[in-house]
Amino acid sequence: MQNLLLSYYGDDLTGSTDVMEALELGGVQTVLFMRQPDEALLAQFKHCQAVGLAGTSRSETPHWMDTHLRDAFAWLKMLKAEICHYKVCSTFDSSPTIGSIGRAIEIGREVFKQDSVPLLVGAPQLKRYTAFGHLFAAYRDQYFRIDRHPVMSRHPTTPMDESDLLIHLSRQTDLKSGLIDLATLQSEQRSQVFNRFVDNGTAIVLVDVDSRETQALAGKEIWRMRKPGGSFVAGSSGVEYALLAEWASNDIVGAGPGFTPPGAADRIAVVSGSCSPTTERQIRHALSDGFDGIEVDPVELVSEGSEPAIKRAAASGRASLQAGRSVILYTALGPAADRGAEIDRQEGARHKLGRGLGALLRQLTDEQSLRRVVIAGGDTSSHALGQMGVDALTVTMPLPASPGSPLCVAHSHVKAIDGLEVALKGGQVGTDHYFSSIRDGLRS
Repeated sequence: MQNLLLSYYGDDLTGSTDVMEALELGGVQTVLFMRQPDEALLAQFKHCQAVGLAGTSRSETPHWMDTHLRDAFAWLKMLKAEICHYKVCSTFDSSPTIGSIGRAIEIGREVFKQDSVPLLVGAPQLKRYTAFGHLFAAYRDQYFRIDRHPVMSRHPTTPMDESDLLIHLSRQTDLKSGLIDLATLQSEQRSQVFNRFVDNGTAIVLVDVDSRETQALAGKEIWRMRKPGGSFVAGSSGVEYALLAEWASNDIVGAGPGFTPPGAADRIAVVSGSCSPTTERQIRHALSDGFDGIEVDPVELVSEGSEPAIKRAAASGRASLQAGRSVILYTALGPAADRGAEIDRQEGARHKLGRGLGALLRQLTDEQSLRRVVIAGGDTSSHALGQMGVDALTVTMPLPASPGSPLCVAHSHVKAIDGLEVALKGGQVGTDHYFSSIRDGLRS
């Protein structure tokens, strides 16, 4: 592929589609691969200006990263895009043992032979802001420091108990870090300060973003600092929004395309492994709007004898779909129903949960000839879609009211899956009527 503007690795699937949506809305044609493609598959998307690789590192150990992430970065480097981005969630939830952003940056520096790595987390489009190194995020139209956020401070796997991102990272890596704060970013000295960090070997350079204006300034610096053969950066999809502002100002990209809503589906199937209160509200709204709800026992789903649980859930889902109704199969209805403590008694159980839901969804899709489905839950999506036989995704309809959760089209060697419309939604993403909007083919 020639003249790639950007390549990226998404630390989970919903984060990967978040980037794809941002780029497509900005006029950059993008493909997201589920695994490293062969030459024939890559050639199908040679028209694209950006290439993504969907990963699972958000839910993996540093030991896993040492092998899998290193291989992924090496492949992305081979593409020689101007920028290679390690994409993390804008809530930055991670720990020394699970989803270590510090370890990922260490590996990226080694593969790209790059001393200083820019880090950008703020994304106003997603209501995420960094100010003097601290992260803030919205929840139901209120704004919280991330360590006081009603959801992320209590995340079942990686709770955020520190809002100063460089202190948070210091628990995951011994790399030297520095901050370009809001005052510096908006001063005439920002480039000199950035250069100083690079010259003195500061390994991680966090750049504050609290508005679209500071986001554009951050994008200008990241683009300015790139090197021949590609530069490695880390952060949320705020990286793409920042770069898009710079590319648009230099006429590198034009206006984004128009998207036509695809119309309503007669029925859809949703699988959810999320225990988020946001997803709970979405499920409850859907149940009041014509969906059938089927509870799936997550402990049974990760047990040795999981087949009977999948078989029962498939039978219930089949009955609803055959009756012409859409269906949601869920493992939890909000945080009060979270059974994570029981699940975590088995090693690798959360991965198995996602795979079980994926197997369930594939069975229903094939049997009922479904043309539109939804997977809810960031970690769930990564492992569930792996069971679906999907090779790549492209965007068919962004959802501006629920940024980061577009409706995509699947490209697959499996006939029943090729052309399937798939929406992938993180736990904290979307309006209350998200599932209904996907069913009805709306843009809000």
